[in-house]
Amino acid sequence: MSPSADIICVAAEWRTRPEQAEAVRQLMRQAAAAVRENEPGNLLYLGHQDPTDPAHFLFYEQYADQAALEAHRDSAHYQQLVLGQIVPLLTERTVTFYKLLG
Repeated sequence: MSPSADIICVAAEWRTRPEQAEAVRQLMRQAAAAVRENEPGNLLYLGHQDPTDPAHFLFYEQYADQAALEAHRDSAHYQQLVLGQIVPLLTERTVTFYKLLG
């Protein structure tokens, strides 16, 4: 089995009210910086904003394995920034998990 077989990919799609879009964008940037700085098991963490609908966001993430994903969810920055500050601003939140094809 190749090392890439353990990689978990996450697509998190979010929507907010137009008046909250800038706040969500700024918080997403903070979250991305915290993940990159503090999570060695995170391989990729990219935030995106729809250019035609600024209230629509996407995070694309990759984790080395299940343990790295769980460490991400348990981290203080995820708990504080994502769950504590971003999620309350959202009107929709969809999170989908994938396995990387080796």
